[in-house]
Amino acid sequence: MPELWKLPPPIKIYEALGAIGDGRLRFEDEQRALVTSSEGDKTYAVELSADGREISSNDNASYWQGYLGYPAIAVLLMRGLYRPPANVIDALAGIPWKEINRHLKNDYAATIAEVNRIVEASGHDPDAVASEVESILEALRTFAPMRGKRRRPPAEPKPTRVRKLTRKS
Repeated sequence: MPELWKLPPPIKIYEALGAIGDGRLRFEDEQRALVTSSEGDKTYAVELSADGREISSNDNASYWQGYLGYPAIAVLLMRGLYRPPANVIDALAGIPWKEINRHLKNDYAATIAEVNRIVEASGHDPDAVASEVESILEALRTFAPMRGKRRRPPAEPKPTRVRKLTRKS
C-alpha cells in the first residue's frame, strides 16, 4: 500500500493559490496536469490515480522533501478538494515566489511575512488568506493523499552564456 504524503509547510499552500491565481495550471486530461513555475522556466507534471487519492508530482519539494508540493496542491484545489474564495486567490496572484524565496534564502516564515506585506499593500486581508491556508491544510489532512510514483524534478535551466565579442584588428 502506498504511503501518505507528509503535510506541506503553509508556504506551499500560499504558492499553490498563487499558481491558480496566475493561471499556471493546464489540465491535459482527468489525471494529468502541468504546472508552470512562477518564473516560467520549468514545468512540473502532476498525475493522479483514477480515484484521485494517489498523487505523483515532480516538483522539488515532493521529490526531495517528501511533502506534497505546491503543483500537486494546486491541482487538488482545482479538482475540488477545497474551494478557496476568489479574493484569496486574487490576493496571491502575481507574486514572484522564486525571487522572494531566493532573496530570503528559503526562510519560509520570512517569505510569508513578505507575502503578507504585498497582500496588504494590494488591498487584501493577510489574515483572511492565512485562515484559508489553515482550512486547506485541514482539508489535505482529512483527504490524506497517498504518494504515487517518485519522479525527478526538471533540471534547473542553464544560464545563457554570453560570448565576448572582440574586435579584430
